[in-house]
Amino acid sequence: MTAALTLSAQAAGYSIPVVESPVIAPVPAPVGDWQGAYVGAMIGYAFGGDDTVALHRDGVASGPIDKFKLAGPNAGLRAGYTWQRQNWVFGPELAVEGGNVKDDFSDEYEGSTKLKNAFALRFKTGYLVNDLTLVYGIVGASRAKFDYSVTGDGFFGPANIDDSFSRTGYIVGLGVERKLTDSLSLTGEYEYANYGKDHLNDGAGVSTPATPKFSNIKIGLNYRF
Repeated sequence: MTAALTLSAQAAGYSIPVVESPVIAPVPAPVGDWQGAYVGAMIGYAFGGDDTVALHRDGVASGPIDKFKLAGPNAGLRAGYTWQRQNWVFGPELAVEGGNVKDDFSDEYEGSTKLKNAFALRFKTGYLVNDLTLVYGIVGASRAKFDYSVTGDGFFGPANIDDSFSRTGYIVGLGVERKLTDSLSLTGEYEYANYGKDHLNDGAGVSTPATPKFSNIKIGLNYRF
């Protein structure tokens, strides 16, 4: 019966219209929502400190006597905000940190140094490798306070340096952040901090340059609003 109708329609000069299926454009993979404010906490361990202690007497270098290798556990709190443009995520972060980052030596002279606290402003820029994972870089500035002392009467003569000082330095690093839930995420970071050079003295013509710098490995949790 159908064949007969088709033949009749063709004989009458009528062609049955062919309806083409619509072309459906591919839908891009969804990108997670990373924009907004967050707060967090982290713990870390500092290592690789390098601060040569060299006495200067009346402006003349007497020679290096030892080296501070700052290291130790630390912790902190942070707050920040990120913007998102497709897979790119970026924004500022404020942090306060403290702990037991220190070193000491005892020979002809006794010396000790310790990081008391640090306040940092970082800018983080990252790329979403998938919906849940952000890889980012860190640049910023940090203001830190240190206790520092070198005392004794050794080969280079007497020294009685006992001081606290604050320095502003730069920080750089790399990190990765992984979402555990819509609001909670886990972070891991490597960071290098360098606080330049300060000259400390005992008021009697003896001084030493202080050049604190060290690396830090951190893990933390962020909560997004």
